[in-house]
Amino acid sequence: RYLQEYAALGTGGGIYHFRDQILSGGAEAFFVLNADVCSEFPLQEMLEFQQQHGDAQSFVILGTTANRTQALNYGCIVANADTQEVQHYVEKPSTFVSEIINCGIYLFTPAIFQHIGEVFQRNQQELVLEESSNGWQRAEVIRLEQDVFTALAGSGKLYVYKTDGFWSQIKSAGSAIYASRLYLNQYSKSHPERLAQNKPGGPIIRGNVYIHPTASIDSTAVLGPNVSIGEGVTVGAGVRVRESIVLHGASLHDHTCVLNTIVGWDSTIGRWARVEGTPSDPNPNDPYAKIDSETLFRDGRLTPSITILGCSVTIPAEVVILNSIVLPHKELSRSYKNQIIL
Repeated sequence: RYLQEYAALGTGGGIYHFRDQILSGGAEAFFVLNADVCSEFPLQEMLEFQQQHGDAQSFVILGTTANRTQALNYGCIVANADTQEVQHYVEKPSTFVSEIINCGIYLFTPAIFQHIGEVFQRNQQELVLEESSNGWQRAEVIRLEQDVFTALAGSGKLYVYKTDGFWSQIKSAGSAIYASRLYLNQYSKSHPERLAQNKPGGPIIRGNVYIHPTASIDSTAVLGPNVSIGEGVTVGAGVRVRESIVLHGASLHDHTCVLNTIVGWDSTIGRWARVEGTPSDPNPNDPYAKIDSETLFRDGRLTPSITILGCSVTIPAEVVILNSIVLPHKELSRSYKNQIIL
């Protein structure tokens, strides 16, 4: 079911507002997952961890390790090394607190609503004292991280399950290419049958590549690493695709080159065209580095990032599209570099 707030109520206020619907099935526990993260999602492991640590009403945060500099951009967790009980929690601190960060994936029991309700009551009392004219709305804006976890830390009710598996935020289009790489790499270990293999008469596959069964790929095309080809895609002769996502219905004509790009559905790239972006990957030499959330503009200019073609975009033959964003239903007539084409 999709439940929509009447107003933005924060990460805690939203689930508190819909607590009756969440608990209507008589759940003993439930997961809350932010939509802008990718991960192995070790949900079963988190459930087993909760059953082994603390009481039946304890809550679990999924945590991972970040480097000291990037940890400041996340919620930081200080935990007991033996029990993994969260002793201190700070959201985006100004100075270093911990290398263990909040992944935005939680295991709650219905008891969480009591703690959120206490924050709500406290907010209401403070607003009555302030005599705020719009206090009714502000009292319901509750943040899980700053309002609830900070209060629960050190109470014996909140634990962190640290994962060594992959995890990344998806805050920008560039991070979608990186997230695709993480998932394809996971498939190579857990579901290798999902990935394309080099076969006689088939395209040349390098690294991890997913091809939808309905896609038509010329045998002279070279795909990979980190390529995902969607439903009904057509890839012509001599095409080179690397570090890219090609969505359903797209057509890559003969000898096109597509690098670090998301090709929107039903888009067409003409013969001998080159569509290329700039990757925004984390530092490959730091095992704990996370992808940085680049702003769209820097110093008044478009930040070099991956190229994005919206749906039903037409790229003519023999042009170069570099580090650009093309909005849907555009038919280009020339080359572009570092631009947003409206």
